[in-house]
Amino acid sequence: RIKCTVGLQTQKDLDAYIVAYRRAVMRCHTEQMEKINRCLRDLWVSVYRGGDIDFIEIRTDEDDGEGGAGKKRKTVNYRVVMQKGEAVVDMRQHSSAGQRVLAALLIRLALAEVFCNNCGIITLDEPTTNLDKDNVQSLAMALSAFIKQRHGSGNFQLIVITHDEDFVELLGRNEYIDYYYKVQRNANNYSCLTRKSVLELTHGAR
Repeated sequence: RIKCTVGLQTQKDLDAYIVAYRRAVMRCHTEQMEKINRCLRDLWVSVYRGGDIDFIEIRTDEDDGEGGAGKKRKTVNYRVVMQKGEAVVDMRQHSSAGQRVLAALLIRLALAEVFCNNCGIITLDEPTTNLDKDNVQSLAMALSAFIKQRHGSGNFQLIVITHDEDFVELLGRNEYIDYYYKVQRNANNYSCLTRKSVLELTHGAR
């Protein structure tokens, strides 16, 4: 009887701990999503030059799925929405390729800002694809501000892979960027890496 009573009490305690743990996880998730969306909204407002979208954010939908032993288990689905005034629509089917590319870049920056203070390496591969000239300039300005903000952390590095020399020139106006590396083929048809000063681009642009 003692063993049975202890077992029942242990089960009750474990059930209470599981409920408390799940609540704590969901509360933490909610707080982190609020931080991400605040950062994402600020980035969008500062970068996007169109007048058809006020801001974007990540929405979450919770579903009750089946867990182990037939128990209910919550799952979270994510979607990106865009808002103009009071109208809110999913971005996937109602936005241009350039808008989706820009949203993906800014979401990565927002995630890095919230979660990656101790792992400050961000890589952007062809970030200007499908962006018009105004949004390319705005993205360069936002990245420059991001670099300036994170410069004092001591563990931040931004790696940009691009064919867009105009974009590199815009980034080169930042006081923290002095040079870039250019991949070219040499006389033997091998790829080689050449370090170049950003001043070559900025002087050429002028």
